Amino acid sequence: MRTRRTFGRELKLQILKEVESRPVSEVCREHDLLPTVVSRWRRELQDYPSNAFKGKGHLFKLEAQLAERDRLIGQLYAENALLKKARELEAKRKAEERMLRSTP
Repeated sequence: MRTRRTFGRELKLQILKEVESRPVSEVCREHDLLPTVVSRWRRELQDYPSNAFKGKGHLFKLEAQLAERDRLIGQLYAENALLKKARELEAKRKAEERMLRSTP
């Protein structure tokens, strides 16, 4: 069973350069990697050249950022709706109190 390892940006880029001049299977054996890992790294570098391999193994993904922003927008809409409803209920309650005070 393989243990989870983390690879830095420089090592990933070095391995991808090696793959350009040597067979993927050979490079994978040398570094004890699965070919699918190298293929994923290659795809990540093609999709996000300036932001690939940032952080501790976490890939920058525009989709993830957009999903987080969509989630935040949805949360803000829900909070606004709740506050509007609370404001309407408070206004209704105050109107009823004024009406009760004005009636003898």
